Amino acid sequence: MELMNCHAIVTGGASGLGAATAAAVINTGGKATILDRDEGRGSETVKTLGKAARFRLADVTNETDIADAVTEAIGVFGPISLVINCAGVGTPGRIISRKGVLPLATYTNVIMINLVGSFNVMKASAEAMQTNDTDADGCRGLIVNTASVAGYEGQVGQVAYSSSKGGIIALTLPAARDLAQFGIRVVTIAPGLFDTPMMGNLPEDVQESLAKSTPFPQRLGTSEEYAELALAIFKNNMINGETIRLDGAVRLAPR
Repeated sequence: MELMNCHAIVTGGASGLGAATAAAVINTGGKATILDRDEGRGSETVKTLGKAARFRLADVTNETDIADAVTEAIGVFGPISLVINCAGVGTPGRIISRKGVLPLATYTNVIMINLVGSFNVMKASAEAMQTNDTDADGCRGLIVNTASVAGYEGQVGQVAYSSSKGGIIALTLPAARDLAQFGIRVVTIAPGLFDTPMMGNLPEDVQESLAKSTPFPQRLGTSEEYAELALAIFKNNMINGETIRLDGAVRLAPR
């Protein structure tokens, strides 16, 4: 598929992986609709990206809100051919800790935003994509979900986060099979240790230690590297139903 004139919806696009991907789409001649719950940061990001970007306040867990957001996006920039799901939270918590038992609300909130939210955006976007024109292969669009290496090797305190990301990994193949008849691809990227706002909440010495745990290159990944992979997937129709680890060969230790 061609990136020129591509219209992408990017959730969590106000910062981090999403913002970098929206910028990459625009830099290759496309347009980006950013969906995020951070209105202030989202508006600032759109100002930086220019007229080819649009921000819409949205809650990925709200079915009606996302359906409306997709319809509005198409009304402004035309058909959607790329969806990048980057919205997510990383709330930590052990099942049992000194503070007591992990509240069910904490666990379900992470699942709702990371897993259910990704599915919600995927289904609303796929419904719209099914009427797109096709390329030579019959492809109508691509949906990229974002998992994590924690979906494979969850650490202590990541029970909720790992559950949500493991769910996204498990969702990938059946979703691609479901949508194959409509010419819609589904691919997941599982980043390793990346320099994102979520990582930025950690102390600097912890970030340095994590960077050194990556075999090669021995540093944190960048949002731009995530964006480069997302766009490479878009251009290659044979990549479908797969979860791609983008992690510098890191395997997370228990702690």
